Amino acid sequence: MLRCIYVIVAMATLWLILSAEPQMCVAEEPAAANWPQFRGADASGVSHNAGLPDKWSSTENVEWKTEIPGRGWGSPIVWGDNVFLPTVVNTGTTEPLKKGLYFGGDRKEIPSSIHEWKVLCLDLLSGSVRWEKTIRTGTPTESIHLKNSYASETPVTDGERVYFCFGNIGLFCFDFNGEQIWSHELAPHNTRSGWGTAASPVLHGNTLYYVNDNEEHSSLLALDKLTGEKLWEVDRDEKSNWSTPFIWSHDETTEIVTAGTSAVRSYDLEGNVLWSLKGMSSITIATPYAADGLLYVSSGYVLDPIKALYAIKPGATGDLTLPEGESSSEFIVWSSMKAAPYNPSTIVDNGRLFVLYDRGLTSCFDAKTGTTLFENKRLNGGTEFTASPWSYDGKWFCLNEDGVCTVVKAGDSLEVLHSNSLAEDDLTLSTPAIAGDRLLIRTDKRVYCVRKADK
Repeated sequence: MLRCIYVIVAMATLWLILSAEPQMCVAEEPAAANWPQFRGADASGVSHNAGLPDKWSSTENVEWKTEIPGRGWGSPIVWGDNVFLPTVVNTGTTEPLKKGLYFGGDRKEIPSSIHEWKVLCLDLLSGSVRWEKTIRTGTPTESIHLKNSYASETPVTDGERVYFCFGNIGLFCFDFNGEQIWSHELAPHNTRSGWGTAASPVLHGNTLYYVNDNEEHSSLLALDKLTGEKLWEVDRDEKSNWSTPFIWSHDETTEIVTAGTSAVRSYDLEGNVLWSLKGMSSITIATPYAADGLLYVSSGYVLDPIKALYAIKPGATGDLTLPEGESSSEFIVWSSMKAAPYNPSTIVDNGRLFVLYDRGLTSCFDAKTGTTLFENKRLNGGTEFTASPWSYDGKWFCLNEDGVCTVVKAGDSLEVLHSNSLAEDDLTLSTPAIAGDRLLIRTDKRVYCVRKADK
């Protein structure tokens, strides 16, 4: 009898241990090891992981680098030991990319050469290609700007499936073995000056959301993530924008925040507008995100006098547009009409909001109050920045188009610590990903996995 009791107790203890372990993994893995969408799980571009590298070159602290065919500016994403990214191969001649902000990059004629739309999965530990699938072969349906690509959208994953988006082509769902589950066609639409698309899809629950702002028919689309079935689609009073939406969950509700030229609009999960806010520049690219209980939205087209940056409280409804001359209200904690960047998104870490401008200037504000800590301070070297900055270990990282990353101490004044350079032939417009103690940098030719050599 006593032996039976011991056996029962032992089995019960084993059952408790086995049933508890998966719960621990689910709670810890997404925060530390995974980077499931553009700018990470919370879209903030900030990581609190330990042991991440702050020094590298094309060889130093490089665990692996893998050549990628074609061109694509969609950021890599990571789940477990899988790295996913899109690319498009032009079987004809691809015009060399010109760096920096400039006019004359419009290419309104649709290329006649055959292109191949591809999705890839790499092994995080080795960089080897696990699978590569071609989802379309043919000529493009619309033109793109010289600096854009036909694969500028970042994929998103829920840990079981990965969702790729190619603007003016479609949304595609794959399992982690590379088998396509479903696809949803996106009708081609003209974009401003023929610049092409870039906004990425996002996930919440069982729904995939995609903002498609263009010159002909802008909309917010919701698909069933399991089947690809359209749940709903609402028209948007917008022209072309390139901002990825943000799913904002807080105590009051969950919102789909979309930044646009006519207005910032927040929708509920059924597509009804909760609130709106006018007062943006004429082109919006940066992604909204939340930090320390506030929502941050920016829009700073370089040729506009308005370069709006807002910090917004949760719980708002109705029209939040500020009266002329006002910079705050019941729900707008603070705002600035001259602080926002154009291409890069801002970051908030440890109470500071850091801004990287396309031409190498930087500013920093108290994230809660908007008080200026420093303003329009130039980084050493490099004036072409498209990738969004990121932050970890008390540092801000600013990657320019030449592959040079300036590392800045996060503080109340600009203090440059050092710079890291990749190979001379690397062009970098893509925002990196962070997974565990690894940094993944995509260039126009390859993906680098940067990790401290002593790991």
